[in-house]
Amino acid sequence: MSVDTVLITGASSGIGLELARCFAAEGCRLALVARKGNALEALASELRKAHKIQAQVITADLAQPEAPTRLLAHLQAAGLKVDVLVNNAGIGAQGRFAQLPLGRQLEMLQVNITSLTHLTGLLLPGMLERRRGGVLNVASTAAFQPGPGMTVYYATKAYVLSFSEALAEELAGTGVSVTAVCPGPTATNFGTVANMRTLGMVKKVSMTAEAVARLGHRAFRRGKAVAVTGLRNQIPAFLVRVVPRAVVRKITKRLNNVNYA
Repeated sequence: MSVDTVLITGASSGIGLELARCFAAEGCRLALVARKGNALEALASELRKAHKIQAQVITADLAQPEAPTRLLAHLQAAGLKVDVLVNNAGIGAQGRFAQLPLGRQLEMLQVNITSLTHLTGLLLPGMLERRRGGVLNVASTAAFQPGPGMTVYYATKAYVLSFSEALAEELAGTGVSVTAVCPGPTATNFGTVANMRTLGMVKKVSMTAEAVARLGHRAFRRGKAVAVTGLRNQIPAFLVRVVPRAVVRKITKRLNNVNYA
């Protein structure tokens, strides 16, 4: 069996870092992408020593529109053909849409939607030509409902889920699979960066990044189109499909704990 070359965005910490460990344990070659070069170098060194694999570091900021094209050029110059794309990079922000910095929310669209789609579009044709590989997109349980208090973030994750499911169906029978992993609250630094006022509540119900990564990795290898991590997250993800959306909106608004007075 040939060894996969796996590109992972947002690999410097959290779920992305743990996914890198999962793929490294299989003996995969890794291309690790994030803004924090020092953190990537430390991870690459760890994985090379632990698993005797090749691990390349690529520093890139996916909030920049030209980043995916530059990333592809880097891969081509290094002679790397990506078999598995892991779109893990993502950003968020909590607060009222009209009061959050617009620039931050546009960056969110760029990272969570546009760069994810751009990278997939650049790398998928090669996978299809070789009839192997796949795409693992990190979505969220936020994808299943509108999110007052994190309006743009929830909307971006709804896009990731819909895009992944549709693409998975289009690619059936091609040898290339697509999986959307949908974690709930996870113990990473995401909440701090997103300035989440509900961080205390999130920590109480969160899964570890390692657990989420292992479940997502397993679902991808099994060819599942959608994987909601953990029973505690699967039940609400199902319930929002049967509860009236007006009720869901009000519940989510309360959970996001944003003052609308």
